[in-house]
Amino acid sequence: MLNVRNLSAAYGQSRVLHDIDLSVNSGEIVALVGRNGMGKSTLMKTMIGVMPMLTGQIMLDGTDMTSLLSHERVGRGLGYVPQGRQIFGTMTVKENIETGLVVTGKSDIPREIFELFPILEEFEHRRGGNLSGGQQQQLAIARALASDPKVLLLDEPTEGIQPSIIKDIARLLRDIRRIRNICIVVCEQLLSFVMDVADRILVMEGGRIVHSDTRDRVDEAVIAEYLAV
Repeated sequence: MLNVRNLSAAYGQSRVLHDIDLSVNSGEIVALVGRNGMGKSTLMKTMIGVMPMLTGQIMLDGTDMTSLLSHERVGRGLGYVPQGRQIFGTMTVKENIETGLVVTGKSDIPREIFELFPILEEFEHRRGGNLSGGQQQQLAIARALASDPKVLLLDEPTEGIQPSIIKDIARLLRDIRRIRNICIVVCEQLLSFVMDVADRILVMEGGRIVHSDTRDRVDEAVIAEYLAV
């Protein structure tokens, strides 16, 4: 479903991604883990098109996305939940979700979204800025799902979330995968969350993918060592 080949990117003269290769199948949840500054968020931004590539190719379900603008990538099926959520604080919950509908040409929020996020239906007329951190994260995911993605990218979804809510986010991602059969790529540092949700774990270090394993084969001690400061 998603194929990234030989992807490199730089901030000015400083190269931060080096020849990344990444493939994700339909219905698969892949976690990219690594310490801060290892290139995880940059990879997300490059895939969605808010940061330019130096080299490489991005294919989504057989379509070459490499030269497309960000909104065009979203329209072709690439959903994105940025780090920090970036919801519209002065808009209502309903209005926030509706912004995700723009690329689909639809005007009504699919019933399925409120079934996945019942708290958002309860608070649909509340301003996004008045929600808790966990509720805002659900809103950001719901907004991305409204664009009807084939691939969902999530950047640090547990950041600023209470520990009691983190398991709910993991369950939610599994439910989304089951209901939509989409593939999910999540950047994360919290190993317990990764082990709860991911089918496959890739470790990034120095702008490269340096380790890969399936969850049933992964050595948590090895991963933890990469994440250690």
